[in-house]
Amino acid sequence: MSSALWVSKTGLAAQDAAMTAVANNLANVNTTGFKSDRVVFEDLFYSIELQPGAQADQVNTVPSGIQLGSGVRVVGTQKVFTEGSMQTTGQPMDLAIIGSGFFQVESPDGQIFYTENGQFQLNAEGMVVNAQGLPLIPNIQVPEGSSSFTVGSDGTVTVIQAGETVPTELGQITLVNFANPAGLEALGGNLYRETVASGEPLEGVPGEEGLGTLKQGVLEGSNVQVVEAMVNMIAIQRAYEANAKVLDAASGMQQFLNQTV
Repeated sequence: MSSALWVSKTGLAAQDAAMTAVANNLANVNTTGFKSDRVVFEDLFYSIELQPGAQADQVNTVPSGIQLGSGVRVVGTQKVFTEGSMQTTGQPMDLAIIGSGFFQVESPDGQIFYTENGQFQLNAEGMVVNAQGLPLIPNIQVPEGSSSFTVGSDGTVTVIQAGETVPTELGQITLVNFANPAGLEALGGNLYRETVASGEPLEGVPGEEGLGTLKQGVLEGSNVQVVEAMVNMIAIQRAYEANAKVLDAASGMQQFLNQTV
């Protein structure tokens, strides 16, 4: 097969992957706490037909040689952990992280997952849980009949219990951060899992040790920039069309040789 056919094939596959990432970003433009993805490319190995610096004669060397590339591939995808727009909801269970950090929730099998979606609720036992029913870590249980659920910027949770006028402290919400958040494994459902690439979670009080503070009655929206995503989509489409034209041209060249030689 012609090398140009193979190179253009890799280009088509790479642009298809990039379009998939853009499509996923746009699909999640209204997903609370969603972080956009970007695709990372790298060029493939080169066929060295003439080594750079090789002797052209007894005195002179070749300045650049002959190096023919073999295409492109997707080497990775990366979550972009910039802050999304803040949306005021007025709901006491809605929490936003102003700055860096993740909430912790516990799965039914005891695993700890991480999320930036602060859209919490109460379950039948009065436990603070996320939309999937996973309890927040550390556990916060609100006594029945309580009112004035309040979360301070440092994560301190207080309520006024039935028959009392003085607030009661229920606990403190902590946050975690990672040396490399982009190395977290995305599980869907706005959940992430620790990996070797992310490093171990560093837990702390909101507002300390580089962690963000908490804001009650606010949710962090998706950080997807629609205009930027649309521009990327157009650029990807043009690159795909260009690679398709190369594929067609290389095929035409082979057809010409088959018919004339």
